[in-house]
Amino acid sequence: MDRKNSELGLGNSSLKILHVVGARPNFVKAAAVFRALSQNSVVDQAILHTGQHYDVNMSDVFFEQLDIGTPRFNLGVGSGSPAQQTADIIKRFEPVVSAGHPDWVLVYGDVNSTVAAALVCSKIAIRLAHVEAGLRSFDRRMPEEINRVLTDQLADLLFTPSEDANRNLACEGITSERVHLVGNVMIDTLIRMLPQAAFAIPADIPENFILVTLHRPSNVDDADWLSNTLKTLLALSQRLPIVFPIHPRTRERMRAAGLEASGERIHFMNPISYVSFLALEQRAKLVITDSGGIQEETTFLRVPCLTLRENTERPITVSMGTNEVVGRDLSKVAAAASEFFSGKVRRGQIPPLWDGHAAERIAAVLRREHGKQVLESILQCQTSRT
Repeated sequence: MDRKNSELGLGNSSLKILHVVGARPNFVKAAAVFRALSQNSVVDQAILHTGQHYDVNMSDVFFEQLDIGTPRFNLGVGSGSPAQQTADIIKRFEPVVSAGHPDWVLVYGDVNSTVAAALVCSKIAIRLAHVEAGLRSFDRRMPEEINRVLTDQLADLLFTPSEDANRNLACEGITSERVHLVGNVMIDTLIRMLPQAAFAIPADIPENFILVTLHRPSNVDDADWLSNTLKTLLALSQRLPIVFPIHPRTRERMRAAGLEASGERIHFMNPISYVSFLALEQRAKLVITDSGGIQEETTFLRVPCLTLRENTERPITVSMGTNEVVGRDLSKVAAAASEFFSGKVRRGQIPPLWDGHAAERIAAVLRREHGKQVLESILQCQTSRT
């Protein structure tokens, strides 16, 4: 690690915050909170990128488009198994955060970077805030579920996007004083960037199309399932063209299985920027995905969504939104798509507090908590002198 990463370099302002990000959804969420905290001159903040997503199209272009600048620190962890990645982040993150000792470390979502930073903070008594806390799929086979549960148990502040998340945390014995219902910060960024999407539609995209994304190891690492999924998509494309930005992992698994990324009615493309993808989401007639964040974005955009997973940690997108969890049974996928083609389209509702101001609520809580801590320190000093 170079000298730049050996010292946090945060200033002497009264509130010092370090944002830890590692993957595309983290960047989108952190951008909203970073901007909200930037409105206060007494806040000094820095972004640390673990390097979990390191491809230019998966990382660098996001920071540029989201207008939060280049991260002050990059741990350069790169790829690896979940355990290897988590261990590498822990090893590289600890000296950085120990040297700077911020008032708060903010972590986002459920990726390996999130739980790794949470473990380090718990060991060295750095206060931790978890943005997007309380989401549960209740499936411990999902690595992300383990990350969520552990991070929430370790966090000092938990910022939740919806009421169901609050209920989950209460059931796990987390006191309400630590929990704050603030809404969905991903929607903050979506609302801010949506006007730009009008000018960011990728070239050669059909007027009407189905948008597809697949990236979860439980899906794409299954060669037979991936092959059959491509056959299902090819059949659907005869009704409506398909646009399919391919995640690097998915492309590699297709290559290893001898599956071609080609088709007259399926438009395969490399990963694209956040704004360009937002443009595709907004224009799509239907979205088929295994992503968590896309379930939320399509709910806000009122675009029907089929989720190729057995469960979701975002049930509000099903109960209120446009999402339908169809599992990995491709016959169910075909049946759900057939209903869509017959005109049965879910438009749903936008959940409460998904209003573009979630990050402002987070910033207000952090400033209030910091004020309490400063007051406690003053009182302790006065008591020690008497």
